[in-house]
Amino acid sequence: MVWCVLVPVCCFGEAGRFPSVDKLPKIRQLPNPFKMNDGSRVATIRDWQRRREEILALLLHYEYGHPPPPPDNLKCEVVSSVPALDGKATLRRVVMTMGPEHKLKANAGLYVPSRGTGPFPVLLAIDPVWEPSLETAARHAVDQGFIFAGYDSHDFDQDSEDRSDGAHPLYPEYDWATLAVWAWGALRMVDYLMTCPEVQPDHIALTGHSRRGKTALLAAALDTRIALVAPHCSGAGGAGCFRILGVGSESLESITHPNRFHYWFQPRLREFARKENRLPFDQHFLKALVAPRCIVSIEGLEDHWANPLGTQQVWRATQPVFDFLGVPERNVLHVRPGGHDTTEEDWLTLLDYCDHFFFGKPLKTPTPLIPFPDAPRPFSWKAPKPT
Repeated sequence: MVWCVLVPVCCFGEAGRFPSVDKLPKIRQLPNPFKMNDGSRVATIRDWQRRREEILALLLHYEYGHPPPPPDNLKCEVVSSVPALDGKATLRRVVMTMGPEHKLKANAGLYVPSRGTGPFPVLLAIDPVWEPSLETAARHAVDQGFIFAGYDSHDFDQDSEDRSDGAHPLYPEYDWATLAVWAWGALRMVDYLMTCPEVQPDHIALTGHSRRGKTALLAAALDTRIALVAPHCSGAGGAGCFRILGVGSESLESITHPNRFHYWFQPRLREFARKENRLPFDQHFLKALVAPRCIVSIEGLEDHWANPLGTQQVWRATQPVFDFLGVPERNVLHVRPGGHDTTEEDWLTLLDYCDHFFFGKPLKTPTPLIPFPDAPRPFSWKAPKPT
């Protein structure tokens, strides 16, 4: 597996490479992911690899900020290992330490199935999976032969604008915002899983709900070791759209407001508030970075704040990338009735897709309907024919 190269913030900011908002052209439809920065078009898979690096640079500069490289001193200590789920699994609690002088500590855990010898596929959640509220999800994962793993993202950042806690003070030269910190934390959990003999390293799925769904999608864009990502009700800054908003949807202006969640994002994103048509990307660019791996975006039709209309349009604009790379079936939008919550059915749906994409099992989940079939096509460009 190949890592994306993360470029330190000091290499960015040249006026010609990343213009200020008012010097960027207006793009009223969803931007073309196949158009290179120099105006040329992607024609080959090799071209796409270069374009992928350009897209990553855009997103890190304008939206998420730049995380540091992986630490070279990650240590993981198993602090407890006890029977769980009526003997169906062992719950292993782990403390990860890393970073300068090992000052950064994070709690993690995983349910390892007792039946079978493994190695097992992994469903990794951006959640402290040892909490009682996630026991039902853990049971379903273990019953289907998956390790259910997770970590406490608040150990990396406390979800506030305070920059004195977690990872921020340890890496002061990086301009990463909270979503990037949490995503970096998810990748440290992947580092740990790669050392576990019980883990199938090519079968790691990552999921998160709401802000954690945004985090999961960013983490998968950054690291190809994540074979499947399932952003759940992730909305603005996740699988939702900045340019296209349904009634009652959260906008770029509202999510980056100083009284709300501006600190999740690099401050430059706020400059695009009410100027979204000057964004040189939209969230289909982030999803395109995951291709040709699998995306299963799970949404609630009545979750208006998370913008199901815009999420559908982002899904449509991502599809040409999957088509170009020869894996059209790996870009999934699953919209169910209901709102902004994680249901038992959602976990079962996700595990069904994991079984399907990892092991070729037939899907039990009915093919989802397009929730807004009459919405106009939000772009006019087409995917090139691969050569």
